[in-house]
Amino acid sequence: MPVQRTLFGQPLALRLPPRRFQLLVVFVILFIATIYAFGAPSADRIPTYEQVKDAVKDPHLPDLPDLSDIKDHIPKLPTELPQLPKLPNIGDLPVPDIFSPPAHKPPEQANSTASSSYGAIKWLTDFKWHTFFSKEVALDESRVVLPPLANRPPIYTYYEPKSKQDKKVTEAENRLILAWRRAWWAQGFKPIVLNHKDAMGPQYEMVQRMKLEPSMELELFRWLAWAKQGGGILANWLTLPMAQFDNPMISFLRRNEFPKLSRVESLQNGIFFGDSAAVDEAIQQAINNKLLQDVPANKDKIAKLAVQDGGMVVNLLSADVAVDKKANGLAYYNQDVVNNKYKTVRDKLSNTTQVEGLELLADLINSHLHLTFQETHPDGIAIVKPLPEHTTALTYTAIEIGRNLTQCPSSPMPQSCPPNRQKCKPCDPNKPFPFKLVPGFKNATKQYSIGSVPHPYTLASLHYTREDIDAKFLTDEAERDLWLTALTKELLGPGHSALYRVLFFKEEVASLRKASHSLWLTAERTTQADLEWIFGFNLPQSASPNKEPSSPSKDSELIIFPRPAEPKAIEGVGEQEERWIRKEEERLKKAREVLSQSHKAKKDDPVRGKVKEVEDWSLADTEAWRFARAFSARRRNERKDWEDQEEKFSGSERKAGVKAGGGRWSDRFR
Repeated sequence: MPVQRTLFGQPLALRLPPRRFQLLVVFVILFIATIYAFGAPSADRIPTYEQVKDAVKDPHLPDLPDLSDIKDHIPKLPTELPQLPKLPNIGDLPVPDIFSPPAHKPPEQANSTASSSYGAIKWLTDFKWHTFFSKEVALDESRVVLPPLANRPPIYTYYEPKSKQDKKVTEAENRLILAWRRAWWAQGFKPIVLNHKDAMGPQYEMVQRMKLEPSMELELFRWLAWAKQGGGILANWLTLPMAQFDNPMISFLRRNEFPKLSRVESLQNGIFFGDSAAVDEAIQQAINNKLLQDVPANKDKIAKLAVQDGGMVVNLLSADVAVDKKANGLAYYNQDVVNNKYKTVRDKLSNTTQVEGLELLADLINSHLHLTFQETHPDGIAIVKPLPEHTTALTYTAIEIGRNLTQCPSSPMPQSCPPNRQKCKPCDPNKPFPFKLVPGFKNATKQYSIGSVPHPYTLASLHYTREDIDAKFLTDEAERDLWLTALTKELLGPGHSALYRVLFFKEEVASLRKASHSLWLTAERTTQADLEWIFGFNLPQSASPNKEPSSPSKDSELIIFPRPAEPKAIEGVGEQEERWIRKEEERLKKAREVLSQSHKAKKDDPVRGKVKEVEDWSLADTEAWRFARAFSARRRNERKDWEDQEEKFSGSERKAGVKAGGGRWSDRFR
């Protein structure tokens, strides 16, 4: 039995301390033993400062042995050295492969080039587009790095002209569908028009055998065609986005992620969205509904379902379709809305004047889209004009586009508002929409900015009022990156480098969030296409000949408005005399000719060398010009490629009888 030890009558428990304390005790014991054995260092062993100083100044070297006795035994060196091989000339050495261009060009991305009067426009789509200079990523000085194209979710509509319908009626309906396509394209979607061929299949034949009323049969065919596309968004071609780009409902649709089949309250069957499985299940339930098993006997009941909110298919389902109640960004111009709110159009939609009525409806919708744009930017249109003293000629195109945007839109009912926004502020020619020139860019979402980006050679020619720009002039008198610095000086301040300003400019031009509030055009282009697709509506093509609203003819119900005046000169910068403006126009024309010749010339041509010198002197301005130019070219290419695929379907420019690319009415260039 173990013995219990005590201390002062209390039991004593002997326990070993933790391991870390055991190690500490062992270390202390070893340290004490070392000091005891060798002793602590004494002051006598430490050299003084003077001893160290003398040792460094006069180091003591060991004595060398006397070699006089053995010098006769040292072998003599040969009088002549052996011949070494001759080293090769540096110029004859091969260049390392890492510094030479590749034997084959790397593969180019599809649809990454466009033709131009000033040389081919090339770009590379890459997530690393936030770079100072594109050649750092593209490894090609002529190729610009652009952000990846934003995904455009498809939005479907269904259109099938009535049998034996008048050709003019069909063309008028095609122009309405074209307006639908432009509006949705400008909002970041890919609009696609379906027809009966997209709906064909076993269920299509089954619906045909039901002998439904034409309008009810059309509604089922519409759903069948949508199901064949795999779901997504299905809209009537009279349902249009009538709000700013970042409207919550439109942003939700743009994400193209729909957890369940849904519709929008108050839009009846104007728009639906859901995934493929939900759409397929809804069609199956509707077709299997008992009412459709005997259509003649249930004709009246089916007709009542068709006029209820949501349409026939929704009301044939056993389960309810989700209803979104906060969708104020969509406008539906169905028959009930037109009859109740737009009397002028309603009166013309009779059989005898149907074509005129459809034309007026297209004008009405276009005016509401234009009005929505103006309400989205209440601070007006700003024409950015850096270095305003000698750049008037650069802003001609931008000013004309600004005047088109600030003009009151032509409309059969100028005081009307869109169906989704009945408390709008109609355009009033007596209270002009804000329109001004500004010397620098301001990042304001309530203001729409339009800028003309000049090539550095063009800007140098205008700003320094001379046609001959050479290397000596650049180094002696010219400033680097003059345009970009002036553009961003007020917003960013004077302390930032040109490289930082390039990144800021690229963000304003190409980012999805900011691109809807500004338009950047290259100053050398004399025409601009695709403006209707950028804004989503037709710009005014005519104006009242006097200061009062008028009609194009006595029989027309359309009201057109006078052109707004050109913006006033920038405060502190006097208006230029006409003769100096004419000089600017001549220099601009000459600069365009030089740039056009430069890209056609050989490498050793003086013209090409002159332009290259200016580009190398202002690298940031050159990068900004190339970026804006490539972004605009790619935007147009994207639209043209899509239009080529869809041109044979309803709503295309060809079907609507519209010239490809649209047009822009202008005082100066007409």
